[in-house]
Amino acid sequence: MWRKQLPYRVFNAGSLRIFSMCPKCMELKLPREGAAFCTQDCFKACWSSHKSVHVKAKLSSLGTGSTGEQDLGVLNEGWQYCLRRGQSRTPKLPHFDWTGKLRPYPISPMRVVPSHIDQPDWAVDGIPKIEPNSELQRVVEIKTPDQIQRMRETCKIAREALDAAARVIRPGVTTDEIDRVVHEATIAAGGYPSPLNYHFFPKSCCTSVNEVICHGIPDARKLEDGDIVNVDVTVYYKGVHGDLNETYFVGNVDEASLQLVQCTYECLEKAISIVKPGVRFREIGEVINRHATMSGLSVVKSYCGHGIGELFHCAPNIPHYGRSKAVGVMKAGQTFTIEPMINAGVWRDRMWPDGWTAVTTDGKRSAQFEHTLLVTETGVEVLTARLPSSPSVFPWLNA
Repeated sequence: MWRKQLPYRVFNAGSLRIFSMCPKCMELKLPREGAAFCTQDCFKACWSSHKSVHVKAKLSSLGTGSTGEQDLGVLNEGWQYCLRRGQSRTPKLPHFDWTGKLRPYPISPMRVVPSHIDQPDWAVDGIPKIEPNSELQRVVEIKTPDQIQRMRETCKIAREALDAAARVIRPGVTTDEIDRVVHEATIAAGGYPSPLNYHFFPKSCCTSVNEVICHGIPDARKLEDGDIVNVDVTVYYKGVHGDLNETYFVGNVDEASLQLVQCTYECLEKAISIVKPGVRFREIGEVINRHATMSGLSVVKSYCGHGIGELFHCAPNIPHYGRSKAVGVMKAGQTFTIEPMINAGVWRDRMWPDGWTAVTTDGKRSAQFEHTLLVTETGVEVLTARLPSSPSVFPWLNA
């Protein structure tokens, strides 16, 4: 999903930033993911903690075994030092006015993708090269039959990975364990988990619990009875991406959470029902906003759906709120996501110090559902649709 910047331009939530590189890390030839900081000021503020990486790297080089592997292990800790890149996760939490009860927990090292799997251009250094400057940021692509077929295959893998995650969700399971399941299911199918190292995102999926709207980082916190958790999965396979997410119940949830999640599901379904050639993109937000507000809920405005295909994020932008400035009409062959984020309280969001986790400003819960869609000549094909094998987790579908 993308972060909105008024009035028209929309950028990914991890949009391009200028990074400062630690000169000592460069001198020691340590992996750059632990050496990059969002600004010079961030680097200075983190120096007292970050410098310990240099000492540990020198000590590891004196030990036995593979120095490269040891350095990678040490630099995984480097994620803790950049305040803007998902890693203010030291035992001593930063000063922050937390909006709800949730707190960040430690993050495990980035997972490894086998070298034989085709990888996007950010896999190694965390920086997308083709996507930011592509003309497809301005022009909505009409997919070829070959692209569409590849997207069908990719979206099926993404659906199966999400279903695998849904099967393990229960009280006591960590969101990091959910990430492991998604990661392993993706690579077992020959795919790459698109979020992994995308603009330095450290995990293979997003897990957003309770008041987290989106982009929650899987960590060591155990899910508790009564939580809700959104799992957002994107897979890169055969040169294209497939993106979807669902919000799940953990154990026994209260009636308000049940209604929030069901309404969010219905918002997506109602939006999908109007997709066909000739419909304006802005109509999607009108449908979603109408249904959410009638239920006493609010629609997040800071993030929106997006075009998808050979690029992870591209045109068109799909706002989910009413009276948006989105331009353009749907045409057969276009592919994009619809992914409404619906809040139990106010629509406004706030960012955690990690630079990724977006939460509700009032600490109330948020839910989200997402599909990747193909506009056909007569309507729409849901590329990430539930399968006959998908777990039965939503009571309203059983009814």
